Amino acid sequence: MEEVQTAQPSISYSPGRRIWETFKQNRFAYFSLWTVGVLAVIALLADFLAYNKPIIASYQSKVMWPIFRDYGEAMGFKLWEPELRKVDWRALNLDWALWPLVRYAPEELDLRNAPAVSPFGEQIVRSSAEWHYLGTDNLGRDVLSGLIHGSRISLTVGIVSVGIAAVIGIFLGALAGYFGDHSLQVSRATLWLGLPGILLGLYYGFYLRRYALAEALGQGFFYFLGSLLLSLLIVGGTAMLVWLPSRLLKRTAWGAHRIHLWVDLTISRIIEVIISLPTTLLIFTVVAIAKPSLFLVMAMIGVTSWTGIARFTRGEMLKVRSLDYIQAARALGYSDWRIMILHALPNSLAPVLVSIAFGVASAILVESGLSFLGIGVPPTTVTWGSLLSAARSATGAWWLAVFPGLAIFIVVTTFNLLGEGLRDAIDPRLQAR
Repeated sequence: MEEVQTAQPSISYSPGRRIWETFKQNRFAYFSLWTVGVLAVIALLADFLAYNKPIIASYQSKVMWPIFRDYGEAMGFKLWEPELRKVDWRALNLDWALWPLVRYAPEELDLRNAPAVSPFGEQIVRSSAEWHYLGTDNLGRDVLSGLIHGSRISLTVGIVSVGIAAVIGIFLGALAGYFGDHSLQVSRATLWLGLPGILLGLYYGFYLRRYALAEALGQGFFYFLGSLLLSLLIVGGTAMLVWLPSRLLKRTAWGAHRIHLWVDLTISRIIEVIISLPTTLLIFTVVAIAKPSLFLVMAMIGVTSWTGIARFTRGEMLKVRSLDYIQAARALGYSDWRIMILHALPNSLAPVLVSIAFGVASAILVESGLSFLGIGVPPTTVTWGSLLSAARSATGAWWLAVFPGLAIFIVVTTFNLLGEGLRDAIDPRLQAR
């Protein structure tokens, strides 16, 4: 008798699950995702992997958490006793201690092993636990500690700068793609009073306060954030005061007349202007003139690299805005802004993720180049680029070129492979095969 073969039920996946399953089939991309995760863990736990103080220790029968105390000192709390604030913990007679893997801070100078001691050369250390596993640079700084803490700086620069670019690019791209040149209308009164109000607000909020913003930028990120919020409040308040008379002007026939805004045309021309500028040279010029600041580097990379994200978002929004569910939302009476933000934009961001992955790699390369040239980042900050730059003055110190260069190569290649994997998983033509 012939056996009856029952057909196996087909498994249907949601679009997100299908993209994930396709992505996992790309071994290089999947491995790159795990590599990024490991790098993120190293960046978050950098102080617990390389530091000149123990994680937890007992000194004179008193249990202490030195690393957490340093966190409190950085936030303004006075937690250290005066005799312990500047002491060398490696020389203390501790009852017991749990030390990080590397017992050196990234900016710490070990003058006994300077200049540029090889990882396989003769080192002057008190014990094998204080060995410089990857050697030292010209100033006696531990290379492995610099690589571990440099991963935090590289990831921070990549993620923050691309985050700035994503906010600008997604917003402008969504406006250009959804509204086009004929969908967004404003009254003549709003246009003639609102636009001068915004320009006047920008003048008072940013131009007149440019020195205050520059000073806050040099003091730190939170000082700059507070000063930036104040400038934005000035812009909004000034624009509101100038715009208020338009409510009376709208009652006239001239003021109530509706005007089409050329949103797509204006944003597209702005994108073309930004693309035509030599952005790398512009970044180098600004960060070389201004006071060295890591946030300035991130801001400059972000405000000059949003064009690709904007073009991707605009192209996807042009396709999405004519689909049936968008037309149904309009028939239900939803506002254009609600449809754009809650319905159209979430379904247009898939290609943007690919651009973000490539953008992180590009931002890390730009920051490494700036550090290599010695501009932009403060001189006391140890980065992969600054370690690589030290190899120029020590031609025989091969470890100063190999290890930082290898770290930059691995991270940039990882994000590029991750971007390619996302691109292949999102591409519907490859999913249909």
